Order: sequence, then structure tokens, then C-alpha cells
Amino acid sequence: MLALSFDDLVAALPMPALVIAGSEEIIALNQHAEKLVGMQVLGRPFITALRQPSVVEAVEACLSGAREAVAEYLGRKQGNDLTYSVTVRAIGETGAVLVLVQDVTHVSAASEMRRDFVANVSHELRTPLTALMGFIETLRGPARDDAAARERFLQTMAGETERMNRLVGDLLSLSRVEANERVRPQTRVDVIAVLGAAIRNLKPIAAEAGVTIVPELPEAGVTLRGDMDQLIQVFTNIIENAIKYGGTDKNVFVSARAVRKASMLRAPGVVISVRDEGAGIAARHLPRLTERFYRADNHRNRALGGTGLGLAIVKHILNRHGGRIKITSKLGQGAEVTVALPTD
Repeated sequence: MLALSFDDLVAALPMPALVIAGSEEIIALNQHAEKLVGMQVLGRPFITALRQPSVVEAVEACLSGAREAVAEYLGRKQGNDLTYSVTVRAIGETGAVLVLVQDVTHVSAASEMRRDFVANVSHELRTPLTALMGFIETLRGPARDDAAARERFLQTMAGETERMNRLVGDLLSLSRVEANERVRPQTRVDVIAVLGAAIRNLKPIAAEAGVTIVPELPEAGVTLRGDMDQLIQVFTNIIENAIKYGGTDKNVFVSARAVRKASMLRAPGVVISVRDEGAGIAARHLPRLTERFYRADNHRNRALGGTGLGLAIVKHILNRHGGRIKITSKLGQGAEVTVALPTD
């Protein structure tokens, strides 16, 4: 029978692995483990390398007779928080234990995102629901015979109901987009025609807001593989945001150009730019604008009817199309949203 050393055992494993003897010293570790806990730990007490209490307890439990124990190990690399699942198992009757460390950061992050998402949805729904409950109670009581107050309350209730309706609609849209995000569209569409349709649909809203949409589009079409309805949704959202936040008596410029090599894609593509003349966005907000429910100006966004999901939906649609989005802005100088889509 082939004898296998502890060194051979941990070297064959594709994850950080250590062997700890009954004397509590580290007697073997692989290269993955060296990157995690350091190279100078061989022969030293394990507690000097694995200091976190939950991991120490798991190792001590197995050294004391338990066959298996599990713990969580938290680390940090290049400024990023990392989460590891640590499994400790006794190695036969040797008195030694094998410590396996698996990176579960992505699982932990996904779980945290789900918790945050549920919390955000609950918060977004709770606010209008609380308002509706208060108005209903008032209409049943003090304002029962006050026609003016009743009309005012009903108008506000209608607004809150519409807000919830928009939120549910955006949640459903986000769910549908995520469901087919990995499926690249195969139909060829003219992105210039898509932009034209989005602009025509938004002209009444722009006129009501006192905003002029200035298209700077090529006469020739630019075709690419895409879902026309989703792309219309992308550019409707971006242009509508520019109208809302650009300010009255201002312009919104929409341009497009085909390029041999789009820097955002490193490939042939079409670059679409939507620029407004509004107050601009502070630099600290720019990296997070496509996050779900993130708002640079929470109060103003709510007042304008935003759900905080529009740009998140845009990002997922662009991911499906192999596209990219970039938002730039300086306070007092407006904002510009640039979208690059591959044409191959």
C-alpha cells in the first residue's frame, strides 16, 4: 500500500490546507495556505497563525476528540474583505487534524445583497403604505365631512399608490432582465432608430419640463445584435433622467457615433452619449449610481417619482448586450452618461 505523507496530502488539495499535530503545532501546509497565513508558520503553534476565536475553538474541538468542526475565518486582501469557510477534520487515529479553508466571499456577498434587497424593498413599500394608512384613518375620522381635505388626501393617496405601482413594475422588469441576462440577443436592430424612438416618446415629457432634446445622430443606421424593446428601455431611462435632473429651459444632448475601436469595449462598437446642463452629481456618488435603490439625492429622486432601480435595470440590460456604461459629472456642469455597445 502506498504511504502518503501529510505534505503530499495538502499539496494535492486545490485550496488552503494545513495539518496540525496533537501537540498543536502546524506540521504541514500547502502553497495556498502559505499565501493566507504566511510562510514562516511551519513548526509553530497553530494559534499564532489562526488567531480568530471560532477557528481556534474548531481546531481544539477536533484535537480533543471531535471528528469534524466548522468555523468562519475573516480575512482582508488588497483592501477587500474576504470570508472563508473553515472545516477541521480528524485524520484517522493519528491525533492530527486537517484544516481546509474555502473562499466563500462570493456566497457571503450574494447573501448580503439579498438581505439588503429585501430590506430596501420593504423600506420603499413601507413609506407609501404608512402614508396611505394615515390618510385612510383621517378620512374615516376628522376629515370625514371635510370635502376640501378629502380631495387633497385622495390626490396624495393616488400619488403614493402610483409610486408603489412604479416600484412593483420596476421590480418585475429587473427580475425579467436578470433572468435572461446571460442570453445574448441574436436579432439585428438599428440602434439609431432605437434612439429616435426613445426621443420621440420623451418629447412630451421634455416639453412639459421646459427641456429641449438636441439629437446629434448620424443619418446612416448602425446595426447590432440587440433586443429592441430592452434598448428602448435603456435609452428612455437615461434620457428621461437627463430631462428630470437637467433643469428647466436647458438642453439635453443625445449623440451617437460608430467607432472602429470603442475604448470601453476594446472592440468595434457604437458610442452613445446623453448629456444634460443640470446641477451635476458629486464625485462620491458616481461609482454607485447603478446600484439598486442608490440615490444621489434621495429626497429629490422620490419627489420626481424615481424608484432607485432605473439605472440598475439599465446596467443589467447592457450586460446582456455586452455593453458598458460610464457616468461622468462635475458639480455645476451637468452630467454625461456614455453607453458603448458592440457592433460585431
